[in-house]
Amino acid sequence: MAVVTRFAPSPTGPLHLGHAYSALLAHDMARRHNGTFLLRVEDIDQQRSKPEWEAQLLDDLHWLGICWDAPPMRQSDRLRAYHAALDRLWQAGYLYPCTCTRRDIETALAAPQEGAPHHGPDGPVYPGTCRPQHAPQVPRPTDQHLRLNIANTHALLGEGLTFSETGPTHPASTITTAEDYTRRIGDVVLARKDFGTSYHLSVVVDDAAQGITHVSRGEDLFDATAIHILLQRLLGLPTPLYHHHRLIRDDQGKRLAKRDDARALSRYRAEGATPQDIRRMVGL
Repeated sequence: MAVVTRFAPSPTGPLHLGHAYSALLAHDMARRHNGTFLLRVEDIDQQRSKPEWEAQLLDDLHWLGICWDAPPMRQSDRLRAYHAALDRLWQAGYLYPCTCTRRDIETALAAPQEGAPHHGPDGPVYPGTCRPQHAPQVPRPTDQHLRLNIANTHALLGEGLTFSETGPTHPASTITTAEDYTRRIGDVVLARKDFGTSYHLSVVVDDAAQGITHVSRGEDLFDATAIHILLQRLLGLPTPLYHHHRLIRDDQGKRLAKRDDARALSRYRAEGATPQDIRRMVGL
């Protein structure tokens, strides 16, 4: 198999050591197998995405010695592809509009059924307030959130869905059953009214468009993989191999975030660090 990997940062702040580790792992994997490494700029959040942050992340990656084998893909150029995927899911009866606010959901979950989980990989497990009894027949709305109707996917789920995992923490093959989807994941949002899409939908559509064969990303996204493999099945897209790597943490064990400027690559560069120093700091 020809190996195709990718790094997909959001231009909403500086790259830090955790980003460097993820990018280097994906880049090194492709080069080790004489494969292809691609870059994708996940800028669907146009309010937070800034051209200066994109310019900085491209410069930081070049400084690390990372090069990509095709021009970067930008999600802001891909809305037509996301809308086509949403149309397909809507026409198949897998989506419904939702007008609930976060407060509405919190209120509905204030007294959950005994044993029901509060949170899944996409936040609070949606209680189904707006879920219709029958598939909506009106044209797909563009001014509301759209949720995936998990109950309508059960016939397709069968014995469950599986994917292959090569990361250090999780089993080599992971199965998610229909009950898992209902109880632990719920009706996730696939289109936000302000974005026109969601992370889950766009990442699945874009991985297929770029021909990604191996997805390398942080272990904090492991649980979300169940959402992604279901969307791949619903849209007739291939499922790549997954590698969920360890997270780079600070001295207190907290996962790094973009607001943690002390770990920003630009700061290390300004202080005279070399790309080899960065590799050493992240354990490569």
